[in-house]
Amino acid sequence: MTEYLKMESSELSKQFDVVRKEYEALRSLHLSLDMSRGKPGFDNMDLSEKMFDLVGNDTGFKNISGIDCRNYGGLDGLTEMKNLFAQILELKPEQIIVGGNSSLNMMFDTIAQAMTHGLGAQPWYECRDRKFLCPVPGYDRHFAITEYFGFKLIPIEMNDEGPIMEQVEEWVKDETVKGIWCVPKYSNPEGITFSDNVVKRMAALKPAAKDFRIFWDDAYAVHHLYDTHDELLNIYDECVKQGNPDLPLIFTSSSKITFPGAGVAATGASPNNVAMLKDRMQYQTIGPDKLNQLRHARMFRDINDVKKHMKKLSDILRPKFDCVLSALDSHLKDLGIATWTKPNGGYFISLHVLEGCAKRVEELCANAGMTLTPAGATYPYGHDPKDSNIRIAPSFPSVEEIEKASLILCVAVKYAALEKLLGY
Repeated sequence: MTEYLKMESSELSKQFDVVRKEYEALRSLHLSLDMSRGKPGFDNMDLSEKMFDLVGNDTGFKNISGIDCRNYGGLDGLTEMKNLFAQILELKPEQIIVGGNSSLNMMFDTIAQAMTHGLGAQPWYECRDRKFLCPVPGYDRHFAITEYFGFKLIPIEMNDEGPIMEQVEEWVKDETVKGIWCVPKYSNPEGITFSDNVVKRMAALKPAAKDFRIFWDDAYAVHHLYDTHDELLNIYDECVKQGNPDLPLIFTSSSKITFPGAGVAATGASPNNVAMLKDRMQYQTIGPDKLNQLRHARMFRDINDVKKHMKKLSDILRPKFDCVLSALDSHLKDLGIATWTKPNGGYFISLHVLEGCAKRVEELCANAGMTLTPAGATYPYGHDPKDSNIRIAPSFPSVEEIEKASLILCVAVKYAALEKLLGY
């Protein structure tokens, strides 16, 4: 195919007539498709249904420590779940706090505690003009948390190794910068895994703010799509080597392993950070949902059980990702109007369209019955300065639905690009 940017206006007009007819034909089908959020599909969740038979009158309610999980107690989680998350995060069990179903809740709570009581220093609310670093494109819900608490959000550009560390290293010289959001493995939405160099430089940071923290959201630690896995260097070990053990706060959950509404979340951290967080938790709760933790512990006895389960899950997800990637290659390759990621894992494909066209693509898709993540959502304040990034979430629809949605998307990308090039 010839690049649109190399075409004369007369040829672009002919192309636009063809694409417009394709688009109108798709609109006439009155479809209703949704690739807006990274929700597991029903087929994913069905893999975990047997979990509900693992706790009850026949199987008992006590864990390996003899705790009756129907009762109060167990502030920081069951021993089995600490052991499991320690294996997933490559930490020691005593460095793990196991919570409820949402790691996002644990992140929000940690920020809230830092606002009111600090992280070993003055409460963050006392810091005027406080700032938080936000690698972009990134996770909109991360950005929303710190925006809610009144931080100025500082975009940090990403490349294929992760955040551009020169920018991070420069910003942390400012003592009003209190932290950075990171999705270090199969990042949302780019699918990037931070390189060893990035992890080492992150661990070696010397922030002016003594209470600066790396919020390390390892949401996709075991979420591989293909036999070729990305490897992520252990951030905690690297921080210890640099004399910065308290720098990272590590989060993960089983939300996209079992059930997003009934998974189990965990925080991993240094002994100092764990002690501080546990001390505060005693005023919040008398214990998490231990029955749910027990269900998970009996289904996943160790990391090998998790790996076997995730292989089944990847067999479901992989055709969905391949379907989107095949459509992008078939319809947009060599046109010079879009680029996209081909991740080895995670939940998203990141599409970059012609500058100034992402919102128009979203609009065109919506008019044709396809819902996308709002354009700009992957940037702080919902503002993509280039208006070019679109996050694609193929996990929830069926392959048949994805085939239709991908066609609509590709036609919309061409439509928006031709409009811009023709000056319409």
